[in-house]
Amino acid sequence: MIGRLVGRVVEDAPDGAVVLDVSGVGYEVFVPASAHASLATRLRGEEVVLHIHTNVREDAITLYGFLATEDRTAFRVLLTVSGIGPKLALAILSQLDADALAHAIESGDKLAFKGISGVGKKTVEHLLVDLKGKLALRAGGPGRGPARPLPAAPHAELVVGLLCNMGFRRAEAEAAVASLEPASFEQKPVDALLRDALARLR
Repeated sequence: MIGRLVGRVVEDAPDGAVVLDVSGVGYEVFVPASAHASLATRLRGEEVVLHIHTNVREDAITLYGFLATEDRTAFRVLLTVSGIGPKLALAILSQLDADALAHAIESGDKLAFKGISGVGKKTVEHLLVDLKGKLALRAGGPGRGPARPLPAAPHAELVVGLLCNMGFRRAEAEAAVASLEPASFEQKPVDALLRDALARLR
């Protein structure tokens, strides 16, 4: 089974797949929407690492790739829930990364799944019951305190929005912006704040 690929993105498709060139061999890999947006900006650029889940059926072998091992783990855990296959699991992780999914499960937040195609009321109930305690939060366990809030500054939400438009998950963007010095929001223009937040994400 393929577990990891390192290469350059040479194609991206609207169906959520990218083609990763690894030493002259092109692997078609389906990725979450957030990762797809990020990888599309690196087309024929620097090498990227994708953590792979190989799905084998009688008629096809399909690769699903993730920028973080935690997201691949969450993907595999989602597949254990009745009625959830690879495509639906990928759709869930396109809206919620592993950490956000863990928070939603542990807090019983049904609204976190709103708007995900194919995820209805019964599926949400299955998720909340079946996955309780099965997804670890990245910084500590399910009992950790709330994340650091965004600064009460006019540009904070704007910078988060710009990062999301660049392909970063909202949870990542908010964490990066929240880690900036509060005083910097009064002293620096938006472009400088964006650069500072990007530095936190690299």
